[in-house]
Amino acid sequence: MKPPIAVCGIDTGVGKSIVSGLLARHLLEQGKSVITLKLVQTGCSGRSEDILLHRQLMGISWQPADEQGLTCPYCFSFPASPHLAAEQAGAAIDPAKLDQAADSLAAQFDQLVVEGAGGLLVPLTRSLLLLDYLQARNWPLLLVTSPRLGSINHTLLCLEAVKQRQIRLLGLIYNLHGSHPPEIVRDSLRVFRDALDRYSFPDKIVLLPDLRESRAVNWELLLN
Repeated sequence: MKPPIAVCGIDTGVGKSIVSGLLARHLLEQGKSVITLKLVQTGCSGRSEDILLHRQLMGISWQPADEQGLTCPYCFSFPASPHLAAEQAGAAIDPAKLDQAADSLAAQFDQLVVEGAGGLLVPLTRSLLLLDYLQARNWPLLLVTSPRLGSINHTLLCLEAVKQRQIRLLGLIYNLHGSHPPEIVRDSLRVFRDALDRYSFPDKIVLLPDLRESRAVNWELLLN
């Protein structure tokens, strides 16, 4: 059984859900049985919007595991950090429940793709960060970044944290969706490559042009 792949971002809204769904679709097209897990979603009610997006991108319907709540153990209506959204709902996120969902899904499928919530250091509880949880699980990590303003700072901070925690980094996904000055696109890519070398991470960056060209993404570079 392969370890789950954690898909995390340098910040919220950077494209984690899209990357999770497209990566899962790629694995399906390789003949593997695949499922995605969203650890915590906020700002929604009922069915997880991110899981629905994953299924749409994967080209499959709502799954039995989705209906059982395994693929999104916590879904809160208040649009805030997971710890606060849970508190507003009179609840608390229990890491054991996340473990149970992940272990159950990993046992049923060839590959589990786990989407994080927000950025790497977002609090799941008052005493547990997302990165704390990922480190304890020892899952390999894909980091989604972009050329938007602020991304260099956020990306380097994430790489610093991942290195400090001795987490295995599979590589960076450079999400080019949107309109960005070409000078920034090129320069940010150079900065990211230099940073990977400086931190002794594998020089693995794949470009995600947009949804229409997602099949051109070299996913295998990140998986080998």
